[in-house]
Amino acid sequence: QVQLVESGGGLVQPGGSLRLSCAASGRIHSIGDMGWYRQDPGKQRELVAAITSDGTTNYADSVKGRFTISRDNAKNTVYLQMNSLEAEDTAVYYCNVEITNWGVRILYWGQGTQVTVSS
Repeated sequence: QVQLVESGGGLVQPGGSLRLSCAASGRIHSIGDMGWYRQDPGKQRELVAAITSDGTTNYADSVKGRFTISRDNAKNTVYLQMNSLEAEDTAVYYCNVEITNWGVRILYWGQGTQVTVSS
C-alpha cells in the first residue's frame, strides 16, 4: 500500500510564509511527477505547481515568483515553499504523486492540508 502524508498547513498573516511537505511511503518502485493542487469550497481543484522526476518545474501564473516546489527523491518527499502569501491563497492544498509499481502507474492524492491567510 502507498500512503501520502501532508504537513505544514496553518494560519498565517498576509505577507507571511508557509512550507508544505508531502511524504510518500509504502511499496514504491519509482516516483514520477509530483505536484501540489488547491481547492476552495465550491470551486474546481487547480494546479499550483508541479515538478518532474528530472526537476523541471511548472507554476500557476498566480503563484509565480512567490511559491517554490522542490523534491527530495531520497525521502520520497515533495515540498512547497510559499512566500508573500495573499488572502487569495487560502484553500485546502493537496499533493499529487505519480507512483509506479510492477509497471503500473497510479496517481495518488494526499489527504489535504488547510492553508488560511488572514489578518
